Amino acid sequence: MTDAVIVGSGPNGLAAAVVLSSEGVRVRVLEAAETIGGGTRSSELTLPGLLHDECSGFHPLAVDTPFSRRYDLAEHGLIWSWPEVQYTHPLDGGRGGAAYRSVDDTAAELGTDGAVWRRIFGALTERFGGITEDFLRPMLHVPVHPVLLARFGMFAAMPADVLARAWSTPEARALFGGVAAHALRPFGSPMSSAIGIALGTAAHAYGWPVAQGGSRAIAAAMASLIEKNGGTVETGVRVESLDELGNPDLVLLDTSPADAVRIVGARLPRRTARAYRRYKHGPGAFKVEYAVDGTVPWEHEPSRRAGTVHVCGSYAETAAVERQVNRGTMPDRPYVLVGQQFLADPSRSAGNLNPLYAYAHVPHGYTGDATELITAQIERFAPGFRDTIRAVHVRTTTEMSVHNANYVGGDIVTGANSAVQLVLRPRPALDPYATGVSGVYLCSAATPPGAGAHGMCGYHAARSALAYLKT
Repeated sequence: MTDAVIVGSGPNGLAAAVVLSSEGVRVRVLEAAETIGGGTRSSELTLPGLLHDECSGFHPLAVDTPFSRRYDLAEHGLIWSWPEVQYTHPLDGGRGGAAYRSVDDTAAELGTDGAVWRRIFGALTERFGGITEDFLRPMLHVPVHPVLLARFGMFAAMPADVLARAWSTPEARALFGGVAAHALRPFGSPMSSAIGIALGTAAHAYGWPVAQGGSRAIAAAMASLIEKNGGTVETGVRVESLDELGNPDLVLLDTSPADAVRIVGARLPRRTARAYRRYKHGPGAFKVEYAVDGTVPWEHEPSRRAGTVHVCGSYAETAAVERQVNRGTMPDRPYVLVGQQFLADPSRSAGNLNPLYAYAHVPHGYTGDATELITAQIERFAPGFRDTIRAVHVRTTTEMSVHNANYVGGDIVTGANSAVQLVLRPRPALDPYATGVSGVYLCSAATPPGAGAHGMCGYHAARSALAYLKT
């Protein structure tokens, strides 16, 4: 029987294990932490009974993918829930923009900019299933839907600063800027619109759902399927070298490129090792969990019903702080992403106490304390927020990288989303998952299509490994 060892139990490592075990491969997943899931872990971080997602909180690209279509995780307990409003971007004075599942409903609230929003996102939304067939795979491939991919690419290739000129109102520009900032790139850089266009379209096509019972339910469902297929998942096992693994037919590494160099060691071809060492990581995330009494008193009414709230002010403010962060400067008013998962999944709450998720974009390896800056930004758009706080849990960039070794310097997207790395991550190669060592593959979010708890990096790496077995 063919044997495989998966190092790391993040969503990509688990997805790779699902694919391999479903094809009859005997799979063993090894996780260094005491709990599985990597970026999809959830736990009680503030007060008893309040369940917080520790990193990944919303999953717009996980609902309808080649992986999710082929492997029914609902049979293993995964249930998606949606907020009424997918995401918002409040402005001073109670104004702001809101993204709904419906493109028309979103456009209707954007006034004179509604037609432009509908023109850009409407056609993409209708055809997003076909677009993701090409988008959620390595960039270097023969397109399945070349016309659809070209339309998507026409917008995705633009710097966000260029595409933002399509809108004239502060509300529409801020709404786009808030979602574009997920790329953690300066808005003037090439392809800085790509993540915003993808996530914005996904909000209309699929919504931004949460997993009932916390993001940990995603990992639990995949682990259940792996075990059903005869595989095993072990925690508390740190792998330092391939030599510790015996002689499995396949090894898939759900690790950063640097850790892959450490684990594979001298077997790694020099050109691969050099590329992995040069792999660039982006800005970090400084995370604060709040236990709040009641709900956040947002002045912008739709934000009270939104799963995700992008907190930074105008488009110009958001663009400025993303430039600062990428230059290594901590802004006084950072970009803050606030997650109100409890609105879609009340099981995370305890009575009138609710878990609130927040993180700020900070410079790579930032060593300061951004807690007060984050609280002040939320208070700016939700006066009285401080009075609702009952407990706080903080995770710095250093603690982020300790909690999950793939988050180097607090980089929760496992690699800078520069134009080069969006297209050629983790190195220029026809098979970006292959390490150059027979049977050894990289399957983390450092590989295409990148960050997100969609499992597609692991899915493609496993398929590459299966193809190797047939040669």
